[in-house]
Parts: sequence; structure tokens; C-alpha cells
Amino acid sequence: MKRFLRYALLVLLGLLVLMQLIPVTRNNPPVTQEVQWNAPATRALAQRACCDCHSSETVWPWYAYVAPISLRVADHGHEGRDRLNFSAWDQPNEGFGEIEKVISRNEMLLSDYLLTHSAAKLTDAEKQALLAGLKETLANDPPIAREKSARK
Repeated sequence: MKRFLRYALLVLLGLLVLMQLIPVTRNNPPVTQEVQWNAPATRALAQRACCDCHSSETVWPWYAYVAPISLRVADHGHEGRDRLNFSAWDQPNEGFGEIEKVISRNEMLLSDYLLTHSAAKLTDAEKQALLAGLKETLANDPPIAREKSARK
């Protein structure tokens, strides 16, 4: 049994080493047009809770370079930007209705993100302030609408 466990551990270690060779894109595309925030407080809340995945100003922590975690982190960032990117407001983005829905249903922030970014967790009052600020922000500077077929 000890021999089996030793071999299993070596195989697992080998797989983890090989996983490091999987190419992962961790880029920050240029900011093309930032949304025009209604207030600095709204921008600060969004930067704290949203912008690592929903802007072109992602901070890639050390574990974003270690597989298999790097695969998940990169996927979060790219999928988040595909849906809503506060740094690419000249591209199609989700509207307030979708943003309100995912925040109100506690679908954002993702629980695995909060494990390593506890400062991003918003209180109920902060969520309401963020939603009110985003509602005003998007009313004053609405996103380019997505085509129905482009939605995921």
C-alpha cells in the first residue's frame, strides 16, 4: 500500500508540473473608454468589488500563474470582461437590468474569488449603494446594447 501511495503521489506531482506548461492568457487589454461614473464613491465600490474581472485593469495575483488555479482565475477574468467591461465602454456591455439581477441574487461576487479577496465583499448597504450608483451611471452613460444572439 505504501508503494502505491508513493507512486500515486509521484504521478500527481508530475501532472501538476506538466499542468504548468498549459498556456494561460493573463492580459490586460488597453482601456479604450471608461464608463463615465456618476460619483467617485460608485467608482470606488466598483473598483473594490468588480473591476478585477470587469475591467481591463485586472490585478493578476501570484496564484494566477500556478496551474490549475491559473486556469480558473484567467477564465473568470475573460468571461467577466466578455459580459461587462468598465474599461471598454465603447464595446457592447450588459445593461443595468442584468447587473442588478446578478448582484441582487448574490451571484456576484463569486465565492472562490472572495476566498482570497475578502476586501471585495460588500455589505448589504454597500451593495445597495453600488446598485444605485450603477443605475445612475448607466442611465447617464448607457452601454452599447448587445445583440440577442451574442448573449451567453
